[in-house]
Amino acid sequence: MRRFRRSRPDDGLMEEIPLRLYLFDVLLVGEKILVDRAYVERRRVLEDLIEMLDDDCVRSIPCIVTESSEEARDFFSRAVREGHEGVILKDLRSPYLPGTRGRHWLKFKHTDTLDLVVVAAERGYGRRHRWFSDYYLAARADDGFEVVGKTFKGLSDEEFEWMTEKLKSIAVERADGIIRVRPEIVVEVAFNEIQRSPKYRSGFALRFARIVRIRNDKSPDEADTLERIREIFKSRMKEPSRQRS
Repeated sequence: MRRFRRSRPDDGLMEEIPLRLYLFDVLLVGEKILVDRAYVERRRVLEDLIEMLDDDCVRSIPCIVTESSEEARDFFSRAVREGHEGVILKDLRSPYLPGTRGRHWLKFKHTDTLDLVVVAAERGYGRRHRWFSDYYLAARADDGFEVVGKTFKGLSDEEFEWMTEKLKSIAVERADGIIRVRPEIVVEVAFNEIQRSPKYRSGFALRFARIVRIRNDKSPDEADTLERIREIFKSRMKEPSRQRS
């Protein structure tokens, strides 16, 4: 980002922070359209083109073709250690589908989950406008509950309907389009990362939060604590890839 913000970085900065172009697919070579070719064929064409360029600044994204679960796990672990979110699993026979991964490409990444409490909600947009579907998620703290993120992802239409009626029944305040509720609903939440955030009083925010399930089997007293979130944040900051960045 230090280079990205500058229209003309100086030579010293370019040497300090070198950039490389990593390519993952090829769609057109000359007038030959390749989108309908199998991925494994497009990959061979891509690697041949990069080899012809003979430029260390242009590379292909690392990949493996394997039937070994152990080799796949090692590849995934290496990607995470290097600071990536995860890997993409691709059908070797798949064509290229512009604008979508479809069923041929699957994103695979490590996620943690936390049991958090819904303390407020907003009405959704578009097809979700009928429901309170944007949820404020909170962790237990010494003096109550502290918000650590917000999400609308993960629930079915039936669950949105149930949540809306439940939230109305435990509402304590409605203002500025937000319904605030008693801390009664516990949800299991998956996320990719915990970030420092001035937006919430807790000082933390969950990145890419998604509700996995409603935990009717848990009470708010059993929800995860702000201290637990702090511990996860500290442990991830000790990872080698984080320290390098």
